[in-house]
Amino acid sequence: MPKQIGYAVVGAGDLTRNVLQAFAGAAENARLVAIVGADRAQAQVLAQEFHATAYHFDEFRQCLNRDDVQAVYVTTPNSLHSDYTVDAARAGMHVLCERPMAVTADECRRMIRTFQTNRVKFMVSYRLQFHPAFAKAMDLVRAGHFGALKTFSADVTLRVPSAEDVRLQRRLGGGSVYDLGVSCIAAARLLFGSEPAQVMAMTARMTRRYGGDVDESTVALIRFPDERLAHFHSSFGEEPASTMTLFGEEGWISLAPAFRHDVDTRLTVSRHGRVEETTYPLTDQYAAEIGYFSECILTDRQPDSSGIEGLQDVRTIEAIYRSGRDGRPVTLPRLARVEATVTSETETRKLDAVKRQAS
Repeated sequence: MPKQIGYAVVGAGDLTRNVLQAFAGAAENARLVAIVGADRAQAQVLAQEFHATAYHFDEFRQCLNRDDVQAVYVTTPNSLHSDYTVDAARAGMHVLCERPMAVTADECRRMIRTFQTNRVKFMVSYRLQFHPAFAKAMDLVRAGHFGALKTFSADVTLRVPSAEDVRLQRRLGGGSVYDLGVSCIAAARLLFGSEPAQVMAMTARMTRRYGGDVDESTVALIRFPDERLAHFHSSFGEEPASTMTLFGEEGWISLAPAFRHDVDTRLTVSRHGRVEETTYPLTDQYAAEIGYFSECILTDRQPDSSGIEGLQDVRTIEAIYRSGRDGRPVTLPRLARVEATVTSETETRKLDAVKRQAS
């Protein structure tokens, strides 16, 4: 096994540039080898800028045959996540996949079966876990700093600039919950340390502003075990907002902005009436997660944010949209765990990745 993991990045959209730039910060154990895109000319421009080799989507299998490619980072539209992950895993490639893992739970299960059968590593890109402010919030919650947890609240919005944006196309896996709400769901699950039991939601479809066929806004309420509640608001039709607050019996904690990677983040902690604020400078969360995933490959360890985590979030998203469509609560059956739970050693390695980027 080489000391650096060679990556092929699949996709050439706006998000992809953030990923490509991150390899400079993850150079200790990862390097960019190839860029695969739907537009050959665009892929070639990016490849020239980032000193990689360009491939068209039709040449994906040819790219996977390279000896210097051991992993794939999938940044395609959501509807293509499953197919490219499955093809890469069957070729023996490890896969880091943007969130959401896929559009349907069945696609997630197909992906899980494939990477388990082919014995490759897989991780969903939940970059929030690699932000030092969120890592601090997790430390305080696990230490019982706020007592019994009660409610989680989040807002994440942005204004979509074009009617042609993939986030507005149902056939490409668009929708505000798939694009924005998924981060809220993942954060609530991590902070509560348990799985959603029931959801209730209302959605507003985009019919006037751009003519898209996905929800413009969604407000969702999620019931967790032990009478804990989470609610979030995701929207494409508003000015950017990104906040997260967790309430417990003995205090609360908030992050603002909570889900952005390009600005400083303010962490506010209130306990027994005493409020403290700390500002964390922006951190290259993409570089941290690429470095962490590469370390898992090099040391043959199971990464966190696994396929089961991605499946849980997609199951919840499907239930939210079903609730919004039918106008009634949707109960989520328990999903038996088939992968190892997160260990303290895993958390330590993740925090090390965060610290390296913050230093």
